[in-house]
Amino acid sequence: MGKSKSGAEEKNGMKWWHLSLFGVGCTIGTGFFLGSSLAIKMTGPSILIAFIIAAISTYFVFDALSKMTSKEPLKGGFRSYAKKAYGRWAGFSSGWVYWCSEVLIMGSQMTALSIFSRFWFPKVPLWLFAAGYAILGLVVLLIGVNVLNKLENILALLKIAAIIMFIIIACLAIFGVIDGDRPIQYPRSRNDILPHGIKGLWSSVIFAFYAFGGIEILGLMATNLKDPKEAPKAGRVMLFTLMLIYILSIGLAVMMVSWQNFNTKESPFVVALDAYHLSFVPHIFNGALIIAGFSTMVASLYGVTSVLVTLGEEGDAPKSFSRQGKLKVPIPTLLLTMVGITASVVSALLMPNRVYEYITTAAGLMLLYNWIFILASSRKILELKVKDKMKYTLGTILILIAVSGTIFHETSRPGFFISLAFLGVIGAITLMMNLKWNKHKKKVLKPWPTA
Repeated sequence: MGKSKSGAEEKNGMKWWHLSLFGVGCTIGTGFFLGSSLAIKMTGPSILIAFIIAAISTYFVFDALSKMTSKEPLKGGFRSYAKKAYGRWAGFSSGWVYWCSEVLIMGSQMTALSIFSRFWFPKVPLWLFAAGYAILGLVVLLIGVNVLNKLENILALLKIAAIIMFIIIACLAIFGVIDGDRPIQYPRSRNDILPHGIKGLWSSVIFAFYAFGGIEILGLMATNLKDPKEAPKAGRVMLFTLMLIYILSIGLAVMMVSWQNFNTKESPFVVALDAYHLSFVPHIFNGALIIAGFSTMVASLYGVTSVLVTLGEEGDAPKSFSRQGKLKVPIPTLLLTMVGITASVVSALLMPNRVYEYITTAAGLMLLYNWIFILASSRKILELKVKDKMKYTLGTILILIAVSGTIFHETSRPGFFISLAFLGVIGAITLMMNLKWNKHKKKVLKPWPTA
């Protein structure tokens, strides 16, 4: 059945700057607005070094992904390139690692959104908010890619506006235009800048990486570009914008307030402006947190459904996962994703906070393992120059620094070992599937049975 003209325009009409703005929208999330507070507690003002490390590595990963997209746009994005580079086992494991990690992260995002919403509506049950956000996310997904793109662009502008508002107020405070209850506390010594030494900085790098999470989704959306060769330019502009926003805003926050004043329950921007008695600030940043969490949740929902569809098309999941009906997303794909998210939300509400925090930390680490796969795939698929090989090797080393840093902090350490357990389970399943594929490699490979 042929595609309509409007459908083709929706699918392949995106300009490079649309993709850049979409990337900003699906990247700035609660990992930045809230998670950066934990990183500041770990390492103080030297968190800026962690953000620079994360930005450099993220750029290398997207550079590799976008160059593969430019050469050959594939619907499955990163997992399709892993399959092309290393074989079926790589595409299978990469796709299911991504699906598991994003479903867990989405459950965490919906729980966080529900908690933020109770700031204004304290008597509404958490599960009701979570259900509402899930339904709203599904509506956006079912309406189509074009609406998702426009929504992410609008939400990106709102998030950037909130950060710019903070930057302006912070500058006014630093230059004495507005007065607060306490003087500006500039870091003045090495101990002020790096209070917990190199180990503290090392442990914090992972949280800077979380603030840049989402480039895998950008790789999936890059296939909708009018000219896929513009994907690298879109990535450069997006990452430069993000780094500028992150460094400026976090830099001002740690200039205004001693690192000891930050806590894990409040946005660093609310803490930094607390002394100026601006009653609207908590409300604006609570709204920004909800916008940030919802936009990254919807982008993740698009990512997991897209990956499941390609897994179904290529026989790495039941064929019914790729069968299009009247809806834009196959019903079995939608149902499995919703079951996974529901289980994740229920776990978040019933499990002790620390246990679920460990699981979502593990899920975040699993995304970084896929980033390493992206860099490794580029070596097989692209004809790399020596400069590119050096860049991608450095990117891999920086990711491994972030991952290994979790071992040194009690909050992150359990998540590291849980991530290895997840990888072990998926690896064992992949091994069993690989034995099956090898057994029938001389025959025509049959997809999973139709549901």
